[in-house]
Amino acid sequence: MKVGVIGTGSMGINHVRVYSQMPGVELVGIADPDKDLCEEAAKSYNTKAYIYYKDLLDQGLDGVSIATPTTLHKEIAIEAMEQGVSVLVEKPIADTVENAEAMIRAAKEKGVKLMVGHIERFNPAIIALKKEIEKGKFGKIVSISATRVGPSAPRIRDVGIILDLGVHDIDLMSHLYSERVREVFATAGSVDHQLEDYASILLKFNNGNAGVIKTNWLTPHKMRKLSVTGTRGIAYVDNIKPSVQVYNGSPEIDLKIEKREPLRTELEHFVECVKQDLEPSVSGEDGMAALKVALSAVESYKSGRVVEVEA
Repeated sequence: MKVGVIGTGSMGINHVRVYSQMPGVELVGIADPDKDLCEEAAKSYNTKAYIYYKDLLDQGLDGVSIATPTTLHKEIAIEAMEQGVSVLVEKPIADTVENAEAMIRAAKEKGVKLMVGHIERFNPAIIALKKEIEKGKFGKIVSISATRVGPSAPRIRDVGIILDLGVHDIDLMSHLYSERVREVFATAGSVDHQLEDYASILLKFNNGNAGVIKTNWLTPHKMRKLSVTGTRGIAYVDNIKPSVQVYNGSPEIDLKIEKREPLRTELEHFVECVKQDLEPSVSGEDGMAALKVALSAVESYKSGRVVEVEA
């Protein structure tokens, strides 16, 4: 399978690295307008550098990863899909719901795959937790809370922390509940960023359950933690280690976690979907649902009111 990567920043270069190591995959080339950065990366991973992404799309690709600024996702993704190339686009899927809808429509019209890079779904801790939830280990899940904080991110200027980091846990909570968000209330503000760089988000799901997200770019150390409370037990997740500690009426249990890089699992899934004509586990619709909630959270903190999420 012939693949390419558009955007070779901190996330894109990881896509380049993983693709270059995958059997059955040919990394045809990478594209980035930063000529020096792109050529250095291409040399490191034995592939070709393209300054213009359209030149890369002309190389007969089967699939492409798009890891550019969010505002460019729609234009690049649609151009790729119009050439019959399946797309893995980094989260959030787009900067507006209208642009996300256009991407989803293009994928259907052209008969190609559109997958959204909500990488935490491929975290081995989340995979193990989801299996235990589906087995009923925790009874009925009634609340989920998440903390996703870390140092400032000066390279991210086109979106605030809600669309960049908060969207991870918005998607994760919907995934774990198997429910969409109905209402959102958020408070947020900015210290050093042109948009918001800290936020607290309260979610209400269609089943009435709650989700609470705390996120910021102010904490000097990186933390990615999740707690899940059910009627029969509680789970504490560390997505960085990764680990899952379970309490359900017995001494603490550490779930067995497969130590595997989430990005590799994600890209292998994308490649399999393209090769075998399967539907991606994180669809364009999933990405758009998370985007709608994130944008509603932005609207909520700006207006000071609860916002109902568009179905």
